[in-house]
Amino acid sequence: MKEGEELAKIINKKNINFRYNTATVFTYVIGIILIVQLFNLQIVHGTEYREESNTRLTRESTLEAARGDILDRSGNVLVSSSQKFNFELYKSKIDTKTLNDTILKIVNVLEKYNVSYTDSFPISINPFEFKLSENSLTNWKGNNNIDENATAEDAFYKFKEKYKIDNEDINEVRKIIAIRYAIVKEGYSSTKSITIAKDIPREAVAEFYENGDEFPGINISVQPIREYKEGTLASHILGYAYKISDTEYKEKKDTYNQNDIIGKTGVEALFEEYLKGKKGVKQIDMAVDGTITAENIAEEAVAGSNVVLTIDSKLQKIAEDALKNNIEKIRNGGFGKSYDAKGGSCVVMNVKTGEVLAMASYPDYNPQSFANGISNEEWQGYLQNESYPLLNKSIQSAYEPGSIFKMVTAIAGLESGNITLNERINDTGIYKKYGGAEWKCWYYTDYHTGHGYLNVLGAIEKSCNYFFIETADRMGIETLDKYAKYFGLGTKTGIELPDETAGTLASKEYVASVGKTWNPGDTLNASIGQGYNRFTPLQMTKYISMIANGGNKIDVSIVKTIQNEDGTEVSKEEINNFVNKKLGLSDNSDEENITLNKEYLNAVKEGMKSVTSGESGTAYVRFKNFNIEVGGKTGSAEAGQDKNGKDIVNAWFAAFAPYDDPEIAVVVMVENGGHGNYTAEAVRDIMAEYFGMNTQNVTEDMRAISYIESIR
Repeated sequence: MKEGEELAKIINKKNINFRYNTATVFTYVIGIILIVQLFNLQIVHGTEYREESNTRLTRESTLEAARGDILDRSGNVLVSSSQKFNFELYKSKIDTKTLNDTILKIVNVLEKYNVSYTDSFPISINPFEFKLSENSLTNWKGNNNIDENATAEDAFYKFKEKYKIDNEDINEVRKIIAIRYAIVKEGYSSTKSITIAKDIPREAVAEFYENGDEFPGINISVQPIREYKEGTLASHILGYAYKISDTEYKEKKDTYNQNDIIGKTGVEALFEEYLKGKKGVKQIDMAVDGTITAENIAEEAVAGSNVVLTIDSKLQKIAEDALKNNIEKIRNGGFGKSYDAKGGSCVVMNVKTGEVLAMASYPDYNPQSFANGISNEEWQGYLQNESYPLLNKSIQSAYEPGSIFKMVTAIAGLESGNITLNERINDTGIYKKYGGAEWKCWYYTDYHTGHGYLNVLGAIEKSCNYFFIETADRMGIETLDKYAKYFGLGTKTGIELPDETAGTLASKEYVASVGKTWNPGDTLNASIGQGYNRFTPLQMTKYISMIANGGNKIDVSIVKTIQNEDGTEVSKEEINNFVNKKLGLSDNSDEENITLNKEYLNAVKEGMKSVTSGESGTAYVRFKNFNIEVGGKTGSAEAGQDKNGKDIVNAWFAAFAPYDDPEIAVVVMVENGGHGNYTAEAVRDIMAEYFGMNTQNVTEDMRAISYIESIR
């Protein structure tokens, strides 16, 4: 009642109309209550609360977010993350004896589970000896206030005395000293921990937590570890994640810690923002002796999104094995003549959608080595390998395409009216024009005669240089470039991977950009995929896919979708915008659209079928007994000379199947593979897997036949 009477007096004194000033009265009431409560906290119970506050510590701990998985098109997990537990110790307000006893208990638990712990103390026992070199002993003793002439035993007991260790068991003393020595060396506080052990088993974690009162100041931190489930499979696509560098940390310190992992190459790098997730925050209340009194999740961690690829992991394995086996066979003379094949690439694409079903680059590397912390020896081995295992040759290397470019020349010639379907051009073996320059057909080089009269279909089947040189000479480089650009040659495909090269399309503009002059002979070289032409295997696969699908443009892709942690999917539009921004790509909406004559396109495809099914076809021996009709083209591209002065000839084979209703395009390129006919075998094996054939029985029989015929 007293409080009510006092309140009424205040209201009357200030002449407040209670009926019309309810809000004002309420404000006064709240104010008085707050004043009373503040007085109660600070004056009446102030000492009590201050004492309680001084006996508690609050620390925030980071909750690591699980990094998103990377999956193949069927949901098979290719990359995931596991958790590694690290044991940390914080400084707490406990006496020296308790600290020593706690350390011994910690070490005993770690040793129980065979966990190694930090130990840089240079004195070992049984017998005593210094591990440091003699040159270091003087400085070490001086820094630790130990007489220069002291023995190892003297120094050991000096530390025992310094750390006030009262244990009599010398082995126990050594364990305690090791941790105390590390604490002094590295430093720790109530907010900064020292890591005592890494990668401790879950059983040890459980024991520490179950007996938390016995281990003041401890903390178990969770460190995510990247796991590449299939070893080296698709390594150039997946890329690898590794500890953030100092430079990266300076740029990204707002969202990353110094010990975080970050995508460095491949999908891991490009989609880092989706994969990394969002860290959470855990609040830990501790007594001053280091005992945890409460733990609360202030902010939940959000797992990273999963990236689903378009590749089929089983087909990817077949493609990688076929490429590797093909290279080794070429190198070992399995086709009758050996070539120093260095490496290569293989791409399998859905011709209707542009989805990459497999993409291999040889040699490969092991991304797990980077995730675990690659050794200097292994790193140098990758760097010094002349075959460049860290390079994704499917998108980062551009090569002369050789004869698999000839379909562009054929289509450009037909579309522009410079040749017709029925016209026959006489290949005399040597094309002579523009002074004394000569261009020899490969057939003349091998057999000292020309192919004779050929139409466009026969020219593709027999890969006649003369025919396509004459065609290009009639139409000029501008027309040839127009159609090459339509098929995406000399332009980045926009695949969702970093560091793709655009290659080079032979053109007057390019030659001018490098300070040279275009000559008529450059047009002739370009027509057969030589000269300035340099394209990636992925570009060539897109081009073959467009021929197979009737000339329709396709968007090349290796990412099918991105799945968020909450089960939703990122829209294709968002993914495209993200990728274009990250890679600095334009939408290419201003590119010229060309409608190709189906009759001309079908004639070119018919010529490609003759390559594999006609007895004069350059890949007939590889496909003569194949169960499915295939359209293909061999290519052997001169690429200079090696360090010994020998010619380097890159081998290509490009194909699509089934012929009547194409589903896939496959391109294989082997560096210094000698002849495109050899690489056709790898394409055949990949197609056999894709179309569900009995690979073992079919391919072994065909290999025997192919080998015999290749050495005739």
